[in-house]
Amino acid sequence: MKSNKIIFSILSIIGLMLTACVEPSVEALGENDSSVVTYLPLIEITGGTKVELDCDATSYTDPGAVASAGGTEIELITKVKGTYFGGTEIAGTDVYSVSYSAFNDDGIPAAAFRNVTWPPCTGDLVSDISGIYNVTSMTRVPGFTIEAPVGPILVTKLDNGDYAISDAIGGWYEYEYGYGSDYAAKGSTLTANDISANDFTLNNTVPTLPWGGVLTMDEFSVDATAKTISVKITWSLGYVWEYTMTQL
Repeated sequence: MKSNKIIFSILSIIGLMLTACVEPSVEALGENDSSVVTYLPLIEITGGTKVELDCDATSYTDPGAVASAGGTEIELITKVKGTYFGGTEIAGTDVYSVSYSAFNDDGIPAAAFRNVTWPPCTGDLVSDISGIYNVTSMTRVPGFTIEAPVGPILVTKLDNGDYAISDAIGGWYEYEYGYGSDYAAKGSTLTANDISANDFTLNNTVPTLPWGGVLTMDEFSVDATAKTISVKITWSLGYVWEYTMTQL
C-alpha cells in the first residue's frame, strides 16, 4: 500500500511538470497592448486676464497668448466677442471677452479667456448722454419695485451719431435676477435731435430677450442737473418697465 502511494505521488509530480511546459491557450492580459503618450494642450496668456482701458483710448492691441503641447508650440485660435454691442474686434465701448483655444494632436481642447472693458466717456447730458449709469429706481408693472442701485448700464455713442444702451430694461434680468448678460435687452438705439430740449427719436430697435416678444421704448428723457435719464419701455408679452438711471 505504501508503495502505491509513492507511485501515485511520482505520477502527480510528472503530470505537473508536463502541464507547465504546455503553451497557454489564452493570451496573457495586456500581452499585445501598446501605450501612447499624449501631451495635454496648455495656454499661457500674456499679461493680465482683466484689462480696463481709458474711455478715450484710440485703439487696443491684445498681447495674445501662447499654446503648447509637450513643450512644442501649437496653433492658437483667438476670438473676440462684445458683450453688449456685438463687436468681433475690440474697437470702442463694450465689455469684450477674448477667448483663446487650442487642440493637441488627439483633438483634446484647452481654453483661456481675457476680459477687456472699454468704458464710455462721461457726457455732460447737455450735448452728450454717454456714460456709465446705475438704475436708482425702477417699477415693473405688473410686479415689483427696485430701490437699491442696479447696474452698471452703459450708454455709448455709435459711429452714426445714434446712442445705444447696453440693457434697455435697466438690468432687470441681468442684475436684479442675476441671470447675467445673456439676459440683457440689447440692441435699443435712439437719435438725439436736441438733448437739452429732450428731443429724441426712439428708433425702437427690437432688443433681444430669450423669451421672444418685442420691446418698444415709449419714453426717454434727460435731467442734466440731476444727471439722470428716465426711461419707459413696454414688452409685448405684457410688462412695462419705468426706471431712472443716474450717471456715475
